[in-house]
Amino acid sequence: VVRRRLLQRYEHQPFISCLAGFYSCRWKRYQRIRTEPGKCCCKTVNELKISTDIDFSFCFSLVFLYMWGEAKNDYNNFDWYNYGNLGFWFLWSLVLLIVAAILFMYITLLLVLAMCLLAEGQQLYLHWSHKIGTFLVLGFSIAALFVLSVLWGDQWKTVRLSFQITAPYLHIGAITVMVLLSWPVALHAIRADKKAVPVIIVGPYLAILLVLFLIPLGMYSPCIREMGTLGPKPALIGHRGAPMLAPENTEMSFQKTIEHGGDGLETDVTISYDGVPFLMHDSTLRRTTNVKEVYPNDTAQNAALFPWDTLQELNAGTWFLKDKPFSCMGSLSRADQTQAMNQSIYKLSNFLRLADSQNKLVIFDLYRPPENHPYRNSWINRTLEVILNESGIRPHLVLWLENDMRSFVESVAPGFQQTMGSKAPVEDLLMDKIVKLNLAYTEMSSEDIRKYAEANITTNLYVVNEPWLFSLAWCSGAHSVTTNAIHTLKNLSQPLFLMTPQQYNIMWILTDLTSVLLISLIFAL
Repeated sequence: VVRRRLLQRYEHQPFISCLAGFYSCRWKRYQRIRTEPGKCCCKTVNELKISTDIDFSFCFSLVFLYMWGEAKNDYNNFDWYNYGNLGFWFLWSLVLLIVAAILFMYITLLLVLAMCLLAEGQQLYLHWSHKIGTFLVLGFSIAALFVLSVLWGDQWKTVRLSFQITAPYLHIGAITVMVLLSWPVALHAIRADKKAVPVIIVGPYLAILLVLFLIPLGMYSPCIREMGTLGPKPALIGHRGAPMLAPENTEMSFQKTIEHGGDGLETDVTISYDGVPFLMHDSTLRRTTNVKEVYPNDTAQNAALFPWDTLQELNAGTWFLKDKPFSCMGSLSRADQTQAMNQSIYKLSNFLRLADSQNKLVIFDLYRPPENHPYRNSWINRTLEVILNESGIRPHLVLWLENDMRSFVESVAPGFQQTMGSKAPVEDLLMDKIVKLNLAYTEMSSEDIRKYAEANITTNLYVVNEPWLFSLAWCSGAHSVTTNAIHTLKNLSQPLFLMTPQQYNIMWILTDLTSVLLISLIFAL
């Protein structure tokens, strides 16, 4: 008997040694303590608290990773915000995504190690280095979620929209996790030394499982629809042209949009000090020109305070090759690189002539000049003068978005398509002769889109870059979207995740039945 016990004590167990070594840094058998399934896995209250912290860290890191992963559509806005505060361009959004993924994988590994140790009947003892790591993951995830909620609260709207696409697949993933958890739950419940323990363990497990089984009853997705009810593919409007393929708001950028079959062009209009409307999104020239090299003392000056002769001297393309504003840009050909390096600031009149020659719609944000600017109070008149008298563009191609002096604009340019940038009652929109709404994608609602369409008011959503978000806009009935990724979205022949209610019901029922069968077999064994 003594000999057998000695052999049991010193027999080689490489699997358990690896588990305990990575989790507790206890590589030798005599350092480990066994515990029977059903009994407390933690020797002290502090160790129980650490196990709870791992669970919370996993949950918060998962939420943060999912939230930031779905926010990919707006990474450029995040990087632009940081550029305004830090003064230099860097892909902070990509760094944050990588950090979130690493932290989640780390805490997931700890959780898997803990589950395996429990299954092997080992008592949990987390090494001090992993305790620090757990607190770092928990603290970073909570802090990041808080900061993003304060600065970019609209990202939670993006998350809610994403559920309309991912919910059916998240449901399958959650059921799969519950099936995997059924083995340790059954092991601890069956071998418990007290009658109350199985109820404490199995009760919450079955309650969660039941909720997951019933969740699809309240699930909604516009991409789950009957055959033949899907509307036409939304038209594609290039946001500042094609800024993933060329420097934004340059002739090359708009040419790339046209090459890829874009239906319209979107831009931003500023008026120079001597009254020449030109295309510029930022209030300064620092980000998208070489003004720092040519006029180093004027980098912080408002772009509208420069005369057109000075603006013409600046290069508006070299920054694009240097900063690479999008993480998924890809590589440019030698010819495109050369062309990008020779781009200059684009005049509104030239932009409108290009759009008219290609029969493309145009929509633009019109920025009012700052105080003490000669055209501070005549900015709209000057812009209309260029559109109507200098460019020669056909009026029906212009989607007029500026709300100031709308009645005056209607009187001098009745051919413009009047466009509103916010939702309003249908009666008010019809009274103002509004024919199109230009809305942020976070305001997407299939009911509202349908309601406006019944009054012959179409809806454009901006800025839609990700295929899943474009698919959702398509299924929701949007008539057009403004995008940075026209070269990607043009290739979608149908929405992603599109399925009929019958197909989804089959997927739902098969998932539930299969999971019930597997869980029953595991508990029976």
